[in-house]
Order: sequence, then C-alpha cells, then structure tokens
Amino acid sequence: MNADLILFNGQFHTVDRENPQASAVAIKDGRFVAVGTDAQAMALRGSGTQVIDLKGRCVIPGLNDSHLHLIRGGLNYNLELRWEGVPSLVDALRMLKDQADRTPTPQWVRVVGGWNEFQFAEKRMPTLEELNQAAPDTPVFVLHLYDRALLNRAALRVAGYTRDTPNPPGGEIVRDANGNPTGMLVARPNAMILYSTLAKGPKLPLEYQVNSTRQFMRELNRLGLTSAIDAGGGFQNYPNDYQVIEQLAKDEQLTIRIAYNLFTQKPKEELSDFKNWTSSVTLHQGDDYLRHNGAGEMLVFSAADFEDFLEPRPDLPQTMEAELEPVVRHLVEQRWPFRLHATYNESISRMLDVFEKVNRDIPFNGLPWFFDHAETITPQNIERVRALGGGIAIQDRMAFQGEYFVERYGAKAAEATPPIKRMLAEGVPVGAGTDATRVSSYNPWTSLYWMVSGRTVGGLELHAEGLSRLTALELFTHGSAWFSSEQGKKGQIKVGQLADVAALSADFFSVDEEAIKWIESVLTVVGGKVVYAAGDFEKLGPASVPVLPDWSPVVKVPGHWRPTSPMQAQVHHCSGPCGVHAHSHEKARLSNAPVSDFAGFWGAFGCSCFAF
Repeated sequence: MNADLILFNGQFHTVDRENPQASAVAIKDGRFVAVGTDAQAMALRGSGTQVIDLKGRCVIPGLNDSHLHLIRGGLNYNLELRWEGVPSLVDALRMLKDQADRTPTPQWVRVVGGWNEFQFAEKRMPTLEELNQAAPDTPVFVLHLYDRALLNRAALRVAGYTRDTPNPPGGEIVRDANGNPTGMLVARPNAMILYSTLAKGPKLPLEYQVNSTRQFMRELNRLGLTSAIDAGGGFQNYPNDYQVIEQLAKDEQLTIRIAYNLFTQKPKEELSDFKNWTSSVTLHQGDDYLRHNGAGEMLVFSAADFEDFLEPRPDLPQTMEAELEPVVRHLVEQRWPFRLHATYNESISRMLDVFEKVNRDIPFNGLPWFFDHAETITPQNIERVRALGGGIAIQDRMAFQGEYFVERYGAKAAEATPPIKRMLAEGVPVGAGTDATRVSSYNPWTSLYWMVSGRTVGGLELHAEGLSRLTALELFTHGSAWFSSEQGKKGQIKVGQLADVAALSADFFSVDEEAIKWIESVLTVVGGKVVYAAGDFEKLGPASVPVLPDWSPVVKVPGHWRPTSPMQAQVHHCSGPCGVHAHSHEKARLSNAPVSDFAGFWGAFGCSCFAF
C-alpha cells in the first residue's frame, strides 16, 4: 500500500493515550494508515506520494468546535467588520470609519460579536456620538454580546425606529428626554430585539454568500479548525438558509466538516417544526463533510435563558415544562439526538425534571443528548445529566463576560463557571467550543487560552488554576467528537481515523500562556488534503479566493486581528501609567525588536511610558 500523503519530522500530539506522540503519519484515502516514527511512515512512500517535512512543528488533531454558528456566520462573514483581538478602541473606530467610507448605499457597516470593551486599552465601549462621527451617513450596527446594540443615526432611520415605535417584548429602545430613540437597543432580557434589528439589513446575493462562506472557512482553517457542530440559530431557516452550504458540499468545496442541528424558528409551533423535520430528514443524512446531527439548540422558545450577566437571571415562564415535554417526547420516540441551550442551574433543574419524566415513559437508552453552556450547573445536576447519559458542551462565554459575572455574582462564584473539572470528574462527556459568531470570537485559541489560564480576554483572573493543556486540547478534539456521534472516527491522530491535522505556528505545550492567544496553523489538512498553508508551507496550499464584493470588510480586515511585531504578539495589560496593552514595560525595554516597532505600536495608543 502506498500512502497519498506523508507528514514527517513533526512533533505530533495525537490525543491517543495509547500512543500519545509520534514524529510522522501516513495518510491513504483520507484516513491515517500509519502513526509513528519517520521510518514507519516512509515505509509507505510510493512514486505518487506527497511528502512534507514539518520542520519540527507541533502538530495536533484538527480542532473541532462543538458549538459554532458556522452556517449563519458564513452567509454574513463578508458583511461584518471584525473587532476580535483589536487592542484599542482608537483602532476599532479607525477601522469602522475606513469601512464606512468604502461601504456603498444601502449596505450597513456591521460589527457583530467577538469583542468586548475590556480588551481595549481604554476599557470602554464606543459612544453613540463616536459612531455618528465615524459614519455620519452610512448605517452602522454594533452588537455588544447579548445585552445591547448601538446604532448610529443613519441606522436608526433605515431600521425605522422613531419616537412612536413601541418597545418589543423583552427589549428596550433607549430614548432621550424628548422620547426619541438614542441608538441604544437593550435586551431586557430577550436578545430578539438585537437579532430582529440586525435582520433588517440587506443580505448578500447568493453568489456572494457562497464566497462569504468560503472566506469564513478559510479563516477557520487558518486557526487550525477542521470540524464544527453547527448549533442552528435565529433567522436560520431549514432548508432555505442551507442551500449555500449544501451547494459547497456538492461541489466538494467544504474545508470544514459540519454536523448541523435543526433549530426551531416559530414560537408556539415548535412541535410542528420537529414533526415536519423528523418526517422529511433522515438522521445523520449526508457524509463526513456535511451531515445532519439532530435537534436544537432551541427546542422551545420558552426554555431559552439567554445569558446576559448585566441583567438579573431571567425566570423561565411557567408554561415551559408543558411546552418542552411534547417536543422531547417526540424526539426520543423518533430516536433523534437533541441539544438544549441552558445557562443557569435553575433552568437546568426544570429541564431535567422534564427529561426524567419522559425517560420514565420512553427510556433514553443511550440516545445522545446534551446541554449547551451550563455555566452555573451544580454537582447534583451534573450527576443527573450523567444518569440520563447526557453530555455538556461548554463554551468560552466567560472569557468575554467574566467581568460582568463577577460584578453580579462575585469572584468566588466565577471560580467554577462553568465547573468543567467537576463535569470531567463525574465522567460526563464534555466538548469545547466558542458559540461564535455573535457573542464570542470564533478563534479556538481564545477559548483554549481561557481554559488553560483561567483569564478573560481583558486579563481578569477568574480562577488561579486552569485545565492542563492536554485536557483542554482533548476537549477541543476528541471530546467534541462525541457530540456529533463521531467518537472513534475523528478527534485523534490514530490509525483508521479521519486524517485531519494542524501544524502550528508555535508549540501549544510550551509557549507562555499569553502566547496561546496568537497561535495559528501554518498547515491545515482535512481528509489528507492541504486546505490551508502559510509561511514555509505557503506553496503547498490552495490559493485564496478573491473576496466578493470588493468593498467587503474582509478585503482589509481578513478576520481576527493579528500582531504585526514580536512585541504585539505578547499583548497583556500594561502595569505602567498608560494602562494600555503590553506584556510589561520591562519586557519591552529589554526586547531586541527595533525601537521603531514599539514607537509605532505604542504611538497608536498615545502611550508616553517609553522615552525613545
């Protein structure tokens, strides 16, 4: 047998405890056929084998996000300006102004998720007046987590909000002393006002949505992601909003493996939705690149307890159990796996009551099901999840909302939010993810940094001891495979499994914790094919696809912010009088990088802590 591809001279961390490390792999027909020494892999070399010298790079299984809104995010990626990782509000507003100048009528400038004010040197959000100054004529919509959105005057006009517009249920249109909308929309506590306003903006035509999805997948590949479980989402209707992803799958242009859940769209008609889908969709229909995965994360609207730690915990309506039970009963009868969004333990207790009641009548008997998020779940409820054979998909929302959580519930409560170590100790399946793109960043390294360091993107220490790096990697690879019923098929570098790997820009297992945030992939392989390559490996990868339309933010801001100097790659909070981001003044002073690098970097933020 001759291999199609051999990768050698690497430091492979296999996430296979029986064979934890290797220096080479051989791949045939999209699967690993050898994992071991260079000699063992080279024994399968033939005249047609592609051979790649990894030059000692750290290599991991392709990352797998257990909760990513990839399909919806892909349709809109080319419309959105990314503030992920941007270290200063000054820079963020400059980026916004530049994009407003380039955006044609009637399009909007949209900043949707992946950032918060704590990442900025200024430690504050933009003001409405700053948005109006940056873009006096172009509509601007800036979403801040799940709690509010900021609209400039142009966006207020096109969205149709006036003094006569009533507040929607669960939302507030903030008004001035004369009753006119200011541009601030607040979720109190329902995020529907934010979603519905965003949906008023123009969409991309189909051709551009295809391009947009390809750009998003390439950005994810750049970060080492090779698989994702799509959690559905509001205003993501099946099958209408799935035609782009299905066309890409048909054309063999998917570079991320996607398992998708179906998310109900009609309040009070949820059971009808799921009855329709269970009769028309075959469970797990598709292939290893695009496959159906079950129901959720929304099963019934009355069970949605969106996290917004700026507001008190919402009490779910008394009708929740009566509405949730028939949906769960139907899904169990049809043997459809399901997932359910649940932030608070109080909600989880009531949901588990429903699940246990259904289980007494129709045993789950190993049917995969799981909670998403579960930030404040108690040990007792973790045990109840385990008893029903469920799992818990955790996300890094605390990395973006930890400061708000601490302010409301205290630092002690934040030490185990979510209680990942207790979940693992109880033997509950746990998979890691991001919940991107509307709150957290899609960058898996932000999530891995949070799990390992215990710190938010703003640097607040939530707990002193994080997970080991191996455990964190396991949750983002092998652990996530359980949540799409693909355990044993992917998530490890192991003979027989799907050949998905990422060779990294730095050694995840040895770099400083702060440097984890800036890791990228320099070679991403999916099914034995190179889908992304950079640096020394650039010529081995496919060429990038031109961005459509040409005014898209992605043309100038192609994804998550990237450091442009060694100093920027060590971003942390400056302890000096300026308060801006730096690893430390002493480290900058002793750095071997050119002084001009620092002058340009700090000058952008008005830092006067260095004398050049």
